[in-house]
Amino acid sequence: MQTKLNDIFEFEPMNIHFIAIGGAAMHNLALAIRQKGDNVTGSDDEIFDPAKSRLDQAGLLPAQMGWFPEKINKDLDAVIVGMHAREDNPELLRAKELGIRIYSYPEFLYQQAQNKIRVVIGGSHGKTTVTSMILHVLNVLKKQVDYMVGAQIEGFDTMVRFSEEARIAVFEGDEYLTSPIDPRPKFHLYRPHIAVVTGIAWDHINVFPTFEQYVLQFKIFAEQIERDGKFIYFANDPHLKSIANNLRPDLTAMPYEAHPARVENGQTRLITHNKTEVTIPVFGQHNLQNIQAAHLVCKQLGIKDADFYKAISSFKGAAKRLQTLSESADCVVFQDFAHAPSKLKATVSAVKEQFPERKLIACMELHTFSSLNAAFLPEYAGSMDAADVAYVYYNPKTIEHKQLERIEKEAVVAAFQRKDLHVFTDSASLMQALRSLHYKESNLLMMSSGNFDGTDLQSLANEITQSTC
Repeated sequence: MQTKLNDIFEFEPMNIHFIAIGGAAMHNLALAIRQKGDNVTGSDDEIFDPAKSRLDQAGLLPAQMGWFPEKINKDLDAVIVGMHAREDNPELLRAKELGIRIYSYPEFLYQQAQNKIRVVIGGSHGKTTVTSMILHVLNVLKKQVDYMVGAQIEGFDTMVRFSEEARIAVFEGDEYLTSPIDPRPKFHLYRPHIAVVTGIAWDHINVFPTFEQYVLQFKIFAEQIERDGKFIYFANDPHLKSIANNLRPDLTAMPYEAHPARVENGQTRLITHNKTEVTIPVFGQHNLQNIQAAHLVCKQLGIKDADFYKAISSFKGAAKRLQTLSESADCVVFQDFAHAPSKLKATVSAVKEQFPERKLIACMELHTFSSLNAAFLPEYAGSMDAADVAYVYYNPKTIEHKQLERIEKEAVVAAFQRKDLHVFTDSASLMQALRSLHYKESNLLMMSSGNFDGTDLQSLANEITQSTC
């Protein structure tokens, strides 16, 4: 029988060192462990805000940037290594040499949640939002829950939480690799009792060079659901339908579609089973699908329908997920994390459907390894068709840094299959072009998993909406 770390060190704090503490998930995990009472140290070769400020406030920001093997000693109970570190990281090598227990953050999360009901939300798109919706409902209803989610959400101080009291753990399940020394997808380590998959659309071409390899990861995820568990999946995805039809006999498949709703005067109203209506702040078909997935999960956790609808009516979305940066009477500027083709298409369509009478100016940044890969670019065909004006930006230096083949502007236009697509390779020129547009009766949608080379999107948004007043 495997011994849990907390059983060994139940009456004294653990000493835990983070290699690559500045990552989005890693720094939140470090904050959560510190809040739990353990001693935390960390290293990284670069840390940016908001991680830098948050670690500094908690007294966890490394005094110097870089890797220092002398930080690794036998007083440590565990080392947690992030994806930003390399396999030959000097601190990691030192930990191996001393025989210190090394965890990836998914391993550590599972270790902490072994005796809890584990809910894991996976999928190529929407997993952060579904996770956030579930957590919002549980939080409003004052239900104790441990969690890990990939975005900041209202009502939560950190993106990770551990506790002794919670009997439920809700984790966002990322399909990307676990750590530099563990090539398994993160969500393969969580072994859920309740699993959700929102959809499958090829991503992470650098890790899964074929679509078949990518789909296989979700099949493995389904195979690792605990006995008598639930597999909640989007019914209109043929690949998920195939997985659901081949589940183990002890598992229950639970398909879902978009929650019934109607839109009136720019507001979305959910139509409940008893025909009452509930107004919600979020919108779009993808969010109606997300709400239905969250509803099914909450039912499995014993949440009554009336309580769910009351709670979800105040959900404003996760950070950078169709987040309103600024608005005036006839213009809204949105920010969204959309970067993969399926996410891009869903987000652009959602804004256009919610505001059909307004011109939609959509701008996205090619930033990830997949999006900057010439072989993957054709996957973006038609993804921005719902926009009236479409801009795409990429930084050639980012392509060089990722050691990828050069991309020409013409190739981007051809890939998106939109002849009027405006392509920029200089962020200053892009911002100048955006500022030159008229935004009366128009919305602007800024989409990226990056930051448009450090552009202050909030200031841009304020400037645009003020120009329409």
